[in-house]
Amino acid sequence: MKVLGIMSGTSMDGIDLALCNVQNNNGNWAVNIDRAITVPYNETWRVRLSQLKYQNSELFVKTDVFYGRYLGELAKGFQQETGLEIDLIASHGHTIFHDPKNWITSQIGDGATLAATAGIPAVTNFRRGDVALGGQGAPLVGLGDDLLFNDYDFCLNLGGFCNVSTKHLGKRIAFDISPCNIVLNRLARERDLKYDENGEIAESGNIIYPLLQALNDIEFYKQSAPKSLGREWINKNFWHLVREYDDQPLEDRMKTLVMHIATQIAIAIERIAEKDLQNSRILVTGGGAFNQCLIDYIKSETEAQIVVPDAQMVNYKEAMIFALLGAMRVQNICNTLPDATGASAAFVGGSLDGNFSKLI
Repeated sequence: MKVLGIMSGTSMDGIDLALCNVQNNNGNWAVNIDRAITVPYNETWRVRLSQLKYQNSELFVKTDVFYGRYLGELAKGFQQETGLEIDLIASHGHTIFHDPKNWITSQIGDGATLAATAGIPAVTNFRRGDVALGGQGAPLVGLGDDLLFNDYDFCLNLGGFCNVSTKHLGKRIAFDISPCNIVLNRLARERDLKYDENGEIAESGNIIYPLLQALNDIEFYKQSAPKSLGREWINKNFWHLVREYDDQPLEDRMKTLVMHIATQIAIAIERIAEKDLQNSRILVTGGGAFNQCLIDYIKSETEAQIVVPDAQMVNYKEAMIFALLGAMRVQNICNTLPDATGASAAFVGGSLDGNFSKLI
């Protein structure tokens, strides 16, 4: 099955499209990326998505439809430009609300509009079923890690948030560790930059130790998995602590956040490690893998071997895994891990839109 995985992360760098060849050989899954691109958000989309949670219901519904049309146009254009066949679209959408304690998670990008615009059947709304069963609805990539990357001891994603998955007591677990690019990029915008390229701003700074201590004392870090984070959590529990140091140099605030992220990653991994970390390998993907300052600090905080793969895998691993989850949905195979999310049962997650007669 040729599946176009579409992913938009919380850091809003852009929309990842990865056309994947997904094969199921008697339960042995294999996924290869045939072609992949990232479409950066223009300022209009970035502002609209970041502010949508504060808008009225009519604007929310309109944006859901317009964004679905936009994703459909991107998928259709991708197919036309590459000349490659696409059997299925698996779209994560863009998260606007995520509050699993109150049974809420919302990823916009209306599936019916997406499928109709692209002329290709689509799977969307991957998270809602897991949340309806009492799960966190995130991170969902743990299943893909288990099926595709189980030769690594840990899979660490440095996206808008950083999350990790691993085998623990015989079961695959996954959870969010801390904010990552979403807060680093917010600081970078003070200099009209989309992000801190190669971690150069952070590299030139000094750690603000009172701020580092305040961040490390946040209650979330003491909680056990399963657990997940959303933008709402940052605004309520995290960002006000950073803002108290607005009078300090940007370089110092950036380095402090980098050190905080690396510290929490090391603590989280040490808590769940079942063997000597010196003999463990951590696969690192997501945009933060290109932040050399962050990678260096992670290396300094843990004895495990840090493995950063090629740029395609760094950029498109999440889109690739959602392509896998979409293929599993079409074949009516459970594509969630209750051990990772805390749901009461496994679930065949995802809403179907379009003509699936050729696929089922």
